[in-house]
Amino acid sequence: MVKSSNLIRVTAAILEKDGKILIAKRKTGDELFAGLWEFPGGKVEAGETPEECMARELKEELDIEIEVVGLIISNKHKYPHGIFELLAYRVNHISGEMFLNDHEEIKWVTADEMSNFKFPPADIPIIERLQFQG
Repeated sequence: MVKSSNLIRVTAAILEKDGKILIAKRKTGDELFAGLWEFPGGKVEAGETPEECMARELKEELDIEIEVVGLIISNKHKYPHGIFELLAYRVNHISGEMFLNDHEEIKWVTADEMSNFKFPPADIPIIERLQFQG
């Protein structure tokens, strides 16, 4: 059984515009998953709800204000450095022009086009859910 203290909770934003979803490429210098694509988001900090985390992370990473609409999918994945619970939330862009603080680039893609990009393993169930819903 997995101890909850070993569980790292991470959020992922599903931000949609004109039928396409925002994905972001991690910087090459990042130790973990460098150069892979992901959904913007990050680790939930102590005393923070996943929804608060989403708002904070998107402000830090992209300099935008968002509204969390709801949870799409949650899954757990074991990596060598820990067990991650990834919480994917549908979000709406409220205000702000996107500025890349943490990523090399961003793209707007359809759910089906996501198969053309390399994502970390924990993101695959999110992509499959988005493709199924599409």
